Amino acid sequence: MRPGRTFRGRSGCGLTTFAPLRRSPAVDRLRHVLGRLDWVLVLGVAAITVFGLRMVEVATRDDIPGDAKFFAFRQLIYVAVGVGVMSIAMAIDLERLGRRPWTLWGALCGAVTVVLIIGSAARGSRRWIDIGVFQFQPSEIGKVAMIVILAGLVVERRNEIGTARLSLLALGATALPAFIVFLQPDLGSSLVYVAILAGILFFAGVPWKHFAVAAAAVVGLAVLVLTVLPAVGVPLLRDYQVNRLQSFVDSSKDPVGTGFQADQSRIATGHGGAFGRGVDGATQVGNDLLPEHHTDFIFASEAEMFGFVGAALLILAFGLVIWRALRIMTRASTQFDQLVAGGIAAMFAFQVFVNIGMNVTIMPITGIPLPFMSYGGSHTLTNLIAVGILLRIHRTRGKGPL
Repeated sequence: MRPGRTFRGRSGCGLTTFAPLRRSPAVDRLRHVLGRLDWVLVLGVAAITVFGLRMVEVATRDDIPGDAKFFAFRQLIYVAVGVGVMSIAMAIDLERLGRRPWTLWGALCGAVTVVLIIGSAARGSRRWIDIGVFQFQPSEIGKVAMIVILAGLVVERRNEIGTARLSLLALGATALPAFIVFLQPDLGSSLVYVAILAGILFFAGVPWKHFAVAAAAVVGLAVLVLTVLPAVGVPLLRDYQVNRLQSFVDSSKDPVGTGFQADQSRIATGHGGAFGRGVDGATQVGNDLLPEHHTDFIFASEAEMFGFVGAALLILAFGLVIWRALRIMTRASTQFDQLVAGGIAAMFAFQVFVNIGMNVTIMPITGIPLPFMSYGGSHTLTNLIAVGILLRIHRTRGKGPL
């Protein structure tokens, strides 16, 4: 019955009037928010995350005797918390932070420096701060902070875009926190910082000659770190990092360490064939021959279980997520939002490319996890926060190209 309509009851004794129904403002707001979500991005991320939970479960079912779901349960908690912080990220006005890039930069440098002093040590690295039930890795959350810092710096000096001064300023702002992270040592995260810098400068419209000079500088730095400094007794890389680089060229250089990891990853990927060996037939994973099969090498685990078809579908899903991030960038209403979305897209693309590349041995092993798939709390939270930021930008989008 329509609101406010009157009718005569069966007894014929007068009229009855129904007051118009009122919807709760909270319900209206929820419908408005849900209606402006990028559901393709949400469903793409959700599909990869759910599949990642399943992969962690089946890959680690024999790792902890008597507790087959040890890692899967913890990863589920990380994802649940991540969804919560993703929702918070959707409501945060990042432009306020972007107007104070140096304050945020100081906080980032302080956080990654504190890890060197009081961080928990594991396998020769000091990357985490132990807060009881959770080991927090500031360098992971620092990736999002780096995106906001660089976007804020570029917008603050938009009149200098294309000048060497701005490019050098952005490089300097990235170099210090990246170097501190490198000292933890965490080569993978420091490389992600550099990839974020390259992505934001590219989307800001920096001339190609700046990238050419930067590439030449990177080559010179690599020669300095790998050859010159070790020759004069000042090595910057740890032994295991040198082994990783040498094993990338020749796995026989470290046959029981990094070379073994690379060989087993290649074998696991090849064993999958076209359609995979299934969960029970994945011998490299099941027999614990593939190291770090739920973290760095989860893609190789997936390829052995589900084959080329499964790996290709997973790569397509990642491509969908990155495409949506780029689409959100093109439709953003402000330059700051455009650069933040572009930085997130660059972060996702670099991590996916390097992780899958090291799983199929076309890239050296750097310890970069696969977004939404690899086991781990800090990087799961970081990636979901980044998705929340993308959804916020999409909700406040302008009328950019489709």
